[in-house]
Amino acid sequence: MRLKGKVAVVTGAGSGFGEAIARRYAEEGAAVVVDDLDEAAAKRVADAIVQHGGRAVAIRADVTLGADTKAMVDRALDAFGRLDILVNNAGFPQRNQPMTAVSEKDFDKIFAVNVKSLYWAAVHAVPVMKKQGGGVIINTASTAAGRPRPGLTWYNGSKGAVVTITRSMAAELAPDKIRVNAINPVAGETPMLSEFMGGAVTPEMRARFVATVPLGRLSQPLDIANAALFLASDDAAFLTGVCLDVDGGRSV
Repeated sequence: MRLKGKVAVVTGAGSGFGEAIARRYAEEGAAVVVDDLDEAAAKRVADAIVQHGGRAVAIRADVTLGADTKAMVDRALDAFGRLDILVNNAGFPQRNQPMTAVSEKDFDKIFAVNVKSLYWAAVHAVPVMKKQGGGVIINTASTAAGRPRPGLTWYNGSKGAVVTITRSMAAELAPDKIRVNAINPVAGETPMLSEFMGGAVTPEMRARFVATVPLGRLSQPLDIANAALFLASDDAAFLTGVCLDVDGGRSV
């Protein structure tokens, strides 16, 4: 087991990529704090992990709020005694539309969930990891950061910020033995897919997008979970500041 004895917090883990990461980590021996704004979804994932012999607890925490983020970190410490891995996976999409059509409310939400959450995570998790002598932080960015496309300008910008912040965190925290990496998924089979495609996902829209991915499909949650497992494990002990494209070749 590659994460035996480790404790992980995964945000946005009530569905999609986050759920797959939480489940995969538990399979590899980690104790997992499952966070989601949807408390019932977080509990469902945590209960499923426990039913399969793993260790997990659920929490509802809004990652845009400092007090909630602190409570999330404290939950890991109270339940399992430490925090080794933090996956900042919670995200908020932009519906595909002209940049000037996006409301100020949605703009603020995009940057609060996708960017400000990294600030709060650092404020509350980094001191814990420093005290322990190290840790791993993984941020979910996007292929939109390096290959932005029309209709998603503010989302693209938020994920570009995630990439830059990831690299800067990696440089700053390396002396403290805290590795910081990012995953850049291509669009995947998650609840956010319809937003990225501007509404309902028709077979025609799906086919047009899949045609842009050399390996011929959208990402699956397990694709992202396996990448997150690798980056959290000792197999990646010499990797920090990496922004790993998990995209079937779309960024080529």
